[in-house]
Amino acid sequence: MQGKVIIFSAPSGAGKSTVVSHLLSLHPEFEFSISATSRPPRGSEKDGVEYYFLSADRFRQLIAQEAFVEYEEVYHDRFYGTLKKEVERIWSKGHVILFDVDVKGGVSLKRFFGDAALSVLIVPPSLEILEQRLRGRGTDCEEDILERIGKARSELDFASGRFDCEIVNDKLEDAFSEAESIVDKFLCA
Repeated sequence: MQGKVIIFSAPSGAGKSTVVSHLLSLHPEFEFSISATSRPPRGSEKDGVEYYFLSADRFRQLIAQEAFVEYEEVYHDRFYGTLKKEVERIWSKGHVILFDVDVKGGVSLKRFFGDAALSVLIVPPSLEILEQRLRGRGTDCEEDILERIGKARSELDFASGRFDCEIVNDKLEDAFSEAESIVDKFLCA
């Protein structure tokens, strides 16, 4: 194993992708790890940019081939995971890997990478605000929003004590500042 990895996790809609994008803009030595998923693209998402979009069958084939560092079936036939070849691709450039994953994925990645990883949990100020954010996206149907809120409850319970640090994303600028400070301390250690 080589290099360092930084893992940002959160329930869907808590703001982890926004924080990760901010950090990427400040650190040219960071590279975003593109996760694989079996869900369809949302909005203008493109294969190989936001995610590697795979069919559920192809995802299962890659699981059988042990092609993942970690993976999870988040919802029925909705898989997410980190391909080993993605880790190798980024480390071959000498970059720090920056992960943007769900809570269980974050715990799995921290377990896999150990002390080479910093794991950060982004949490919403409340589940009510999280619901407002999910509705504001305009990308999910009512059933999906309710499922995501239920999942967020269980993820936050599961996450308790399993991350190196936690950032409450109430005011985005404060979350940015806190993330910058935490990451800088990790890189200097």
